[in-house]
Amino acid sequence: MAIATMDLKAQDWPQWRGPNREGIFKGTNLNLDWSEKKPSLSWTFRQAGAGYSAPTVVGTTLYCQGANEGNDFAFALDTRTGNVKWKQDLGAEFEESRGNGPRGSVTVDGDKLYLIRGGGQIHCLSAADGKRIWQKDFVKDLGGKMMSGWGFSESPLIDGNLIICSPGGSEGTIIALDKSTGATVWRTKELTDNASHSSAIVAEVDGIRQYILLTNKCVAGVTAKDGKLLWTAPIEGSRVSAVIPTPIYYNNMVYVTNAYVVGCFLVKLTRAGDKFNTEIAYANQNMLNQHGGVVLMNNYIYGYCDQGRSGSWVCQNFTTGETVWSESNDYIGKGAILGVNDRLILFDMRTGLTVVVAAMPNEWKEFGRLEIPERSEIKTMDNCLWTHPVVANGKLYLRDHDLLFCFDLQN
Repeated sequence: MAIATMDLKAQDWPQWRGPNREGIFKGTNLNLDWSEKKPSLSWTFRQAGAGYSAPTVVGTTLYCQGANEGNDFAFALDTRTGNVKWKQDLGAEFEESRGNGPRGSVTVDGDKLYLIRGGGQIHCLSAADGKRIWQKDFVKDLGGKMMSGWGFSESPLIDGNLIICSPGGSEGTIIALDKSTGATVWRTKELTDNASHSSAIVAEVDGIRQYILLTNKCVAGVTAKDGKLLWTAPIEGSRVSAVIPTPIYYNNMVYVTNAYVVGCFLVKLTRAGDKFNTEIAYANQNMLNQHGGVVLMNNYIYGYCDQGRSGSWVCQNFTTGETVWSESNDYIGKGAILGVNDRLILFDMRTGLTVVVAAMPNEWKEFGRLEIPERSEIKTMDNCLWTHPVVANGKLYLRDHDLLFCFDLQN
């Protein structure tokens, strides 16, 4: 498993994909059977602005990003009421036809926040009031280069005194910054791929702590202490327009997936001195996940497999890569996934319909559906809901640009 980077309450959601970046929430007394009783809407926040940043939650405070009236901004809400605690403008709004504003989530670390904007600016803010502590620009300050024009989408990783992020480019794909000052500690001279839209994870593999990242060309592991390259495995595909899903690490194996005819593959790692040998256990197209992410639960991968105009929700054997079941229907299509206890929460990117199904290999078993109360009036080329769902402290958060909905899972 990826290793938790901060000591927080068990039911907080302090960073992208949760405490361990696995996309899985463990909680008690949750209503996960909506066929009998749907969660009630606690509140709606209407000033989240444009963007796809997913909320992070610590205690009774929610942190997020948005954009409006020419500015990117960060904000904090009281999770009990939806009232604003503070709002901080960060700079010129990132603009792009598929949606303006920030893409990544805010990372919470004690009394500080860390975030990356669509234009590649990284900020350290005070968690108490949002005031700036330091900032850097991936392109201007660090010579970074993005793989596409769709904007930097990474959510920064905090590990000890380091903040791990990937400006990309010839000066080094991954960089470790001092989290207090923003000063460069090291950069990956041996890995110089362009930045992808994926976020790094941290893992301890055969005694070596390392950061694992999916770039525009490969999946790679580098040492936590100095950024030296430990291993790489190339991405095979005829056209890789964007690389988005977060890698999954488990038991000396790294699972990665991407759409654009890439598919999925499992890399087995074996330590050889100060390096690692890699073996591709399997590579197939049983999971082509574009951007909704996948989760690993009890040795099975769950996620949406995007196969052109058709696609389906898939359960895949993690060890063998074989498809266990595939579900395609007319009500829940392509979207994001979140594991909650022994269930899956699926969020349709076209409609905002949310469906609960069992996380089990036997069959597709549904436990009810929930519709978002309304759609945002912010229009983009696709008009999709690309923000991933979040569960924290008994509440479910769903976002459609400026609209942020909070549902009570304990009613």
